[in-house]
Amino acid sequence: MKKISESTINRLSKYYRTLQTLIEKEVETISSEDIADIESITAAQVRKDLSFFGTFGKRGLGYNTKDLKGAISKILGLKKKWNVALVGVGNIGRALVKYNEFKVQGFNIIAIFDKDPSIIGTRVENLTIHPEKNLCKILKGERIDIVIITVPADQAQSIVDQAVYCGVKAFLNFAPISLKATEKVVIKNENMSIELESLSYHLTNRLK
Repeated sequence: MKKISESTINRLSKYYRTLQTLIEKEVETISSEDIADIESITAAQVRKDLSFFGTFGKRGLGYNTKDLKGAISKILGLKKKWNVALVGVGNIGRALVKYNEFKVQGFNIIAIFDKDPSIIGTRVENLTIHPEKNLCKILKGERIDIVIITVPADQAQSIVDQAVYCGVKAFLNFAPISLKATEKVVIKNENMSIELESLSYHLTNRLK
């Protein structure tokens, strides 16, 4: 398979959401120029991103919104169902467990873990919080595809190491630290503090 950049994958996700909004507004066709205008990029970039995966739409007629959304959904693997576990049932973890859009997109959180004895055995939504010491057994038993990490920074790498040993290949990390693993493992680091600091930078320098 061709090596596709992360920026292209991220833009495909944006196109997918744009198309969903257009379909809800009963828009049946759209051009690359229109998509580009919505996303604040060039039409050439839209066409290039899509060209990695085949030929879509018709010259002069644009793209059928439903067909293109379906094609991008397949490219992103959203037509599959993924088993997800979450480690760290604090405020962020609880919010993610309750976030219904994950399930709509095919990401089913089916196991949650924490090390705090005061909440182990309690429930969030319809899920019982398991102790972290049972992590490997449950990851294997439930055939977990993705692990979401919302533990403190000093605990996060250990969780990744355990989960990789137990066969997990994909992680979404909310801990404020960049995590590492082998090349065959994918880790997406989501650091909200960095994003806020970026906003702070732009606001500060615009004032200058």
